[in-house]
Amino acid sequence: MGLIGALMESIPAYTGLSATTFFTIMGLVVAVYYLIAAMLAPPPVKYVPRDARPATVQIGVVTAEELRQYDGSDPTKPLLMAIKSHIYDVSQSRAFYGPGGPYALFAGRDTSRALAKMSFEEKDLTGDLEGLNATELEALTDWEYRFMSKYVKVGDLKSVDTKGNCQGAKPAETVDVPDAAKLVDHGS
Repeated sequence: MGLIGALMESIPAYTGLSATTFFTIMGLVVAVYYLIAAMLAPPPVKYVPRDARPATVQIGVVTAEELRQYDGSDPTKPLLMAIKSHIYDVSQSRAFYGPGGPYALFAGRDTSRALAKMSFEEKDLTGDLEGLNATELEALTDWEYRFMSKYVKVGDLKSVDTKGNCQGAKPAETVDVPDAAKLVDHGS
């Protein structure tokens, strides 16, 4: 008789139903469960390939006024912003830097000072680094590294003197790297 026979005899003892009635009810419960689960399940996800991102356009050296054209107000143009006079294409983060985004005021500008000070004030939306303390400059360097690793550099800002004359791109800051031979410990 075995296990199945013992099960068939115990069902009426515990439930008061015949084995046939018990299994019919269990079958209906399972069928109703799958029916409800199928009705409440989200539709299957269909793979829809995204349009290929347009190639990043290098804009070269531009003025701050020319950079303002890339603030996201024209959806056909890339979304750009600058840090330390280096211009980055942030179009892939349009939800953050585009119109209506939490950082939309940064688009189309050199926002070095605002990023260094963690400020959203209009007076800080500039590339002027004068008067920043060491902590703020370190924060700005962190932002710069983050942008260099995530976004494509597409150009540089021209510096403008007090008379409005363009002086060419501001030179990039250089870091002295000691000669590797001097760094090697010769066991002394």
